[in-house]
Amino acid sequence: MKIAMTGSTGRVGSRLLPRLQEQGHDVRAFKHRLADTKAVEELVNDVDAVVHVAAALRTSTDHEAVNVHGTRALAEASAKVPLFIHISTTLVYPGGLGRPATEDDPASPGQEFGEYARTKALGERAVLDTREATVLRLAFVYGDGDPHLEEAMRWASHWPGHQRLHLVHHADVAQAIGQVLDTGASGIFNVADDSPATAVELHLLNGLTPSETVQQEFDPWHGIASTNRAQRELGFRPRYPSAWAAATAGVL
Repeated sequence: MKIAMTGSTGRVGSRLLPRLQEQGHDVRAFKHRLADTKAVEELVNDVDAVVHVAAALRTSTDHEAVNVHGTRALAEASAKVPLFIHISTTLVYPGGLGRPATEDDPASPGQEFGEYARTKALGERAVLDTREATVLRLAFVYGDGDPHLEEAMRWASHWPGHQRLHLVHHADVAQAIGQVLDTGASGIFNVADDSPATAVELHLLNGLTPSETVQQEFDPWHGIASTNRAQRELGFRPRYPSAWAAATAGVL
């Protein structure tokens, strides 16, 4: 399949590009600004799919120009392309749901989640108002030497030990995109792993001692045991890494 891809030099895109190529796709990587109308039109000419990964994330950038206006321009330019995959984030969901967010919940993040979340929600709407598309809302992406997990300690070091962060590995991001390319499915999909990591686990994954500065009113770890030794010395690996995996397999 001929694919036009944006954001190929970023953390997600640089790890996604070789995986798409390994899947046998002919990928045309975009290295210009989305504001370059001619370059955008050339990018999407005669391709089967667009995979839009590029986004403004850091505070020093113009989030709205890239995440909203640039995204809308790309969607409009690719009106004749059969498949459009827009990479978004689970940060677009509002807080206070009291349960896992679903794709039917509104993309209306609170102000406390910042400009990135706000403009990614607007970018989704810009795409879906323009054309039929697939929106993949990614959890916190990690793996393949990506420093994301280490950087997460800027927040996790201040969290209660039981507070959780939902993660997804770069390999599973590529898997989800590959499945969309294979099936042609459209709509909104959350992409995450089965088991969100707690603040304590984030410390351990980074080789750190869990912080003792945050007091907990209860012990969320009673009855929870590490399997690191059994994995390391016995080679033990659970066939079903979570109850959700067992449910999907029909073996509850």
